[in-house]
Amino acid sequence: MRLVSFAANGGARLGVRRGEAIVDLARVLPAAPADWPSVFAAGALPEVERAVAAAPAETLVAADSVRLLPPIPLPPKILCIGLNYRSHAEETGLPIPEYPVVFPRYPGSLVAAGAPLVRPALSDSFDYEAELVAVIGRGGRAIARQRALEHVAGYTVCNEGSIRDYQFRSSQWLMGKNFDATGAIGPDIVTADELPPGAAGLRIQCRLNGETMQDSNTDDLIFDVAALVAELSAVMNLEPGDLIVTGTPPGVGFVRQPPRWLKPGDTCEIEIEKIGLLRNPVVADGSP
Repeated sequence: MRLVSFAANGGARLGVRRGEAIVDLARVLPAAPADWPSVFAAGALPEVERAVAAAPAETLVAADSVRLLPPIPLPPKILCIGLNYRSHAEETGLPIPEYPVVFPRYPGSLVAAGAPLVRPALSDSFDYEAELVAVIGRGGRAIARQRALEHVAGYTVCNEGSIRDYQFRSSQWLMGKNFDATGAIGPDIVTADELPPGAAGLRIQCRLNGETMQDSNTDDLIFDVAALVAELSAVMNLEPGDLIVTGTPPGVGFVRQPPRWLKPGDTCEIEIEKIGLLRNPVVADGSP
């Protein structure tokens, strides 16, 4: 299934894509929880799948008629992994990590598919980063690696935009990764049963104004999804709806000569095979 969240009547609604349409979950399963983390926690995805398969035509809305939200608008945690593609670590000249490089993002830093990415007024060093996101469906602590993928509900796409001069002002990357509306996520969560285990072997690309900037494969991950779930859960309890943003492949803007930065008027696309296409325009801070 392809799970979405969309705006309706001043709030968020859950939907499931069916072809070119979206099934409004509240109309076919009124007792369903109001957000995907609660659906995951209740173990209700099979019930959702049955309801969507039987959904009558009047419960469908045209996909292009709704305003998408981030698939999980308020995730409990957003845990990002740095330097997690071998070839990206090599292009930066940094050692291959022996332990995951982990930093947080916060919900206000991420917008939905189609919404504008905002280049902040304080910097023009705005970089793109194509990333695979694992969405936790079943929580837990000290999860064994061999059981880790049982805790993943699905996968989505992220443009983990970075303000590089702020990122490198400190050994801690938080400030450069959390300017408002500098990253994007979505459009869908594709449930894990529709993808290879751990979303392995999938092509991942970034295109800037139609030009391919990143083109790699999730097989190049240093720490794969199972390893990340195990390592993170050794430290903290993972919860339904947590997002693990797994790192970016080579070709980012700051390593290019000259550097290639996102600027107002650009369109940036992130595409991951079998998961989807995330497209966002870029605007200046303060644009209407």
